[in-house]
Amino acid sequence: MNPLRRIGLLSPGLLGLMLVTVIILTACSHSRTLEEQFQSELEALHDQYGFPGATAAYILPDGTVEVFSVGLDDVELDLPMMPESRMLAASIGKTFVGATVLALVQESELSLDDPISKWLNDRTWFSRLPNNETITLRQLLNHSSGITNHVDEDRFTQAFRENWSTLENPLSPEDLIEFALDQPPQFRAGEGWYYSDTGYILLGIIIEEVTGHGYYEEVTRRFLEPLHLTLTTPSDRLELPGLAAGYMAEENAFNLPVKTTVDPGVMAWHPGIEWTGGGFVSNSKDLVVWAKALFEGGAIEGSYLDDLLQSVPISENDPGTQYGIAVAIHENGPLGPTYGHGGWIPGYSSSLRYYSDYGIAIAFQINTDIGIIDHSTTLIEDMENRLAEVVVADVRKMD
Repeated sequence: MNPLRRIGLLSPGLLGLMLVTVIILTACSHSRTLEEQFQSELEALHDQYGFPGATAAYILPDGTVEVFSVGLDDVELDLPMMPESRMLAASIGKTFVGATVLALVQESELSLDDPISKWLNDRTWFSRLPNNETITLRQLLNHSSGITNHVDEDRFTQAFRENWSTLENPLSPEDLIEFALDQPPQFRAGEGWYYSDTGYILLGIIIEEVTGHGYYEEVTRRFLEPLHLTLTTPSDRLELPGLAAGYMAEENAFNLPVKTTVDPGVMAWHPGIEWTGGGFVSNSKDLVVWAKALFEGGAIEGSYLDDLLQSVPISENDPGTQYGIAVAIHENGPLGPTYGHGGWIPGYSSSLRYYSDYGIAIAFQINTDIGIIDHSTTLIEDMENRLAEVVVADVRKMD
């Protein structure tokens, strides 16, 4: 029977009571808090894509931070993902490299447009580096140096396959640089764009040369401690307390075990291989706090945003996307311009975005790369857009 006709069979009093109930329920659905809506969207994404678990966080214009979790931290042990669970942040760590260089520029210790030969010319391998005499510091930072990426080299893949089970870092920074030596450049320095972890390894060496301190010491002193990023630490060891187990496909490029941990918080392979290509274990809460400080000019003393956001195009086919100093810039997103970075390392996928029109940042970390590294799903893009839409809609209501 038609539902409208069925309503017509009800008494006026009962019909009125039903209408009042509907109005109340509708009002309640519209008055759900931002926290409830965000958690609900995170759970819907988990149900749709079936990833093991995730954390996600946002920071609002007034600095309010909320962090959420869904799913499992460790599938085999049936441990729930917690809001404070940590994961490898992978290439999001490049933002700390860029910020450290910019801080040294503010202190007149470095100049972005000086050639890198100024600091590396005495290295025995420097003459074998592609474009060695013409690359500037800025070009390493924005991936326009023309240096290849060691991660893409078959020799690197084979070396990691053969050595990942060692209890020590299997490949030192200079070992990683070796894979790029004597290779033809991708293009002449400054005349193209090619993502290069190798370039960021070189930046780490330059930072240590200039400061006389270890890279991680500099980042901890300059950023982690002042901003109280207590869940972010160097991923330079096997034991990383609070680390969620990561999961990857059985058939993976490095022949790694499908689970990244052998015990809670203990890696099966040494993550120190990343160093300044990434190099941190973190949490979504810390990442949004870092993004707001960095992209609103509060991470470093002095005016650095113009340098940070001075960018180059990544492709003629994607004119709306640029790359600055360790930051991907999307000018024409559905919610306006965004600044941020993604991160992938076997078993973990992360995203960090700052929405400049709204003064908010959103980050999430997922403890798998299945369906992500092979681009067989649109999980990352979908998750970025749907979580952001929830927060932006709430911020718009406040305006």
